[in-house]
Amino acid sequence: MSPLNELYGQIALCQKCEIAKFRTKVVPGEGAEDADIMFIGEAPGWHEDQQGRPFVGPAGQFLDKLLATINLNRQQVYIANVIKCRPTNNRDPLPAEMQNCRPWLDSQIEIIKPKIIVTLGRYSMAMYFPGKSISKIHGTAQKRDDIIYYAMYHPAAALHQQSLRQAIEADMLKIPKILAEATNVQEAEPQPQQLNMFEV
Repeated sequence: MSPLNELYGQIALCQKCEIAKFRTKVVPGEGAEDADIMFIGEAPGWHEDQQGRPFVGPAGQFLDKLLATINLNRQQVYIANVIKCRPTNNRDPLPAEMQNCRPWLDSQIEIIKPKIIVTLGRYSMAMYFPGKSISKIHGTAQKRDDIIYYAMYHPAAALHQQSLRQAIEADMLKIPKILAEATNVQEAEPQPQQLNMFEV
């Protein structure tokens, strides 16, 4: 059994939050175990809760189209959420729920070792860009250790606010350039740990 599948088994047994009682299925994540790019959304919705897979509703269909614009599909990347169970009535994730799920997400990152983590929406953004506003930092990346973090609007935002669609599409098109930058960074001499914000 692969380390990810082993982790999925542990996540399926998790009862740390009240929402575990109401879930249909746990939604740990899916994709390539050695993916260069990892997308982190917020929380499963109704469709995801039914299927146990991330981003399978309308926002997921838009994400698939976005991936196609950079010649990728979901089998080549890894897709997960900040929390692994659907919050009741699709409400926003609570801080305690995010904290309870954080070790699962950290374990996924440790196993996959992505070169780029793309945060989708403000909840995943807040984990890696604390105190920042998504309207100001979307389309920008931050390098920390061996991982480049890249902030984007959640695909669902385009479904609710058509004006954001163009920004989301433009931000997705920057990812190949960031991946090239990530490869260069990892091949370079080790540098002191630092935070470095740059426009792409």
